[in-house]
Amino acid sequence: MKLVKQYLFSIGLVASNFMLSTNANTKGESVKKNIEKKLPNILFCIADDASFAHYSAAGCKWVKTPGFDRVANEGLFFANAYTPNAKSAPSRACLLTGRNSWQLEEAGNHIGNWPDQKYQTFMETLVKHDFFVGITGKGWAPGNPGMLNGAVRKLTGQEYSTKKMVPPTKMMGSIDYLANFANFLKDKPADKPFCFWYGSLEPHRAYEYGSGGKKGGGKLSDIDKVPNFWPDNDTVRNDMLDYAYEIEYQDGHLVKMLNLLAEKGELENTIVIVTSDNGMPFPRSKGLQYEYSNHMPLAIMWPKGIKNSGRIIADYVSFIDIAPTILDAAGVEWRSSGMEPTAGKSLTDIFENKKIHDRSSILLGQERHDVGRPNNQGFPIRSIIKDGFLYSYNFKPELWPVGNPETGYLNTDGSPTKSFILNMRREGVDKGYWNLCFGKHAQEEMYQISVDKECLVNLTDKTEYQKQKEMMKKLLFEELKKQKDPRVLGNGNVFDNYPFADSKSTNFYERYMNGETDLKFKTNWANSTDYESGVINP
Repeated sequence: MKLVKQYLFSIGLVASNFMLSTNANTKGESVKKNIEKKLPNILFCIADDASFAHYSAAGCKWVKTPGFDRVANEGLFFANAYTPNAKSAPSRACLLTGRNSWQLEEAGNHIGNWPDQKYQTFMETLVKHDFFVGITGKGWAPGNPGMLNGAVRKLTGQEYSTKKMVPPTKMMGSIDYLANFANFLKDKPADKPFCFWYGSLEPHRAYEYGSGGKKGGGKLSDIDKVPNFWPDNDTVRNDMLDYAYEIEYQDGHLVKMLNLLAEKGELENTIVIVTSDNGMPFPRSKGLQYEYSNHMPLAIMWPKGIKNSGRIIADYVSFIDIAPTILDAAGVEWRSSGMEPTAGKSLTDIFENKKIHDRSSILLGQERHDVGRPNNQGFPIRSIIKDGFLYSYNFKPELWPVGNPETGYLNTDGSPTKSFILNMRREGVDKGYWNLCFGKHAQEEMYQISVDKECLVNLTDKTEYQKQKEMMKKLLFEELKKQKDPRVLGNGNVFDNYPFADSKSTNFYERYMNGETDLKFKTNWANSTDYESGVINP
């Protein structure tokens, strides 16, 4: 409860100046001393599709996350952490490289190819600096990591996923994350620090419908509020409980990993980072650019290296700050690391409780995610968050944000919630929810996310907000130009022309419209019933 109360007090309290750093090599003095004494271990834990709001440390009453809460209470809870790109592969690429997705060529797309011999990851860097590095579960995916020295490139280290178990539901992954972590620790040489990536497959869809109640013990009445962009009914609430149950399952393995480290005497000098890659797999969340899409849970503990634990950090933090933080704490200078330049800022000054960097704004952006638009197009967006506002510029508002209706709105995963909203429109019951979740977007959007977390009131045409909007737009495009974003430099179509890692995805829209209708049974992240049979007017 301590963190919840602090969080509620600290919402919206961010610094007022903006500065984009070009390197990340500032350390606190005690961090330097710690490194000289003994390098820390690193346990990096990432959920698959979980929004910030659904962790008990953030005040959620219907999702129980004691593992995350422990890390937050014994370390730092970041109240304003964001992924630049709310889709698995590009989000994870940002984490691994310290670069925004528009700076990563093909790796900035979903289901892409990692650029050959480019963009060394922090995991690869730690291997070169004598860390023992491994992974269980999902690393950078989906996509093709390419080859390095005649073998498949290990962007996240040596795989440890052979140990299996029978999960609580038939839709959860069968990887025994804890057992694989234990095997990794057994293999670790005694004289080496480690970096381990725990990439759970949960709460990614699909779910066993009703499992959150029947097996997780949740009640529909536990959910205090259904977002206003979905209908509030038993179907949606059951879907939310199933999602909650998967988060709790993922968190349960974290609890056991923390206990294992404590038993081995390793927890004191282990940096534990817990987060998610993008927002919940529901309509108007994952794959878009709103609070529920990009606002991520983030807690970090390091008993030996963090001063005044239990703090709430209200500064804006980006996923591109994670790699600089890890290398900084590991004593690796960014400039000589072999990694590409970063706009990220090491968080070690926050660890020291001596803030150095300005963190008053962050940038977001996306290009091509899942298939389903003509000419292999994505839905390009760039955004900035500052002063409690989110400003977004949609470069192609004529396109469907989550994919064309006739090809199933494929950038929104299939779900009971999605099906219910689609059927409401089809049956003439209500079109409002469909407009919010699947309809087209205006070119400019601005929301006061400090009070409008559901991003429902677009302020761009409000006279009293014009100065704020123009300031944010100017700053956004200035920073994108500094980062040489192809989209703002006139070469944005390069993202649509990059090949898919899976050739079967190429020209999906044209092939489906030209008669390959069986394709809708092969997009297994959506339901075949998501595909519309007729023309839909926006």
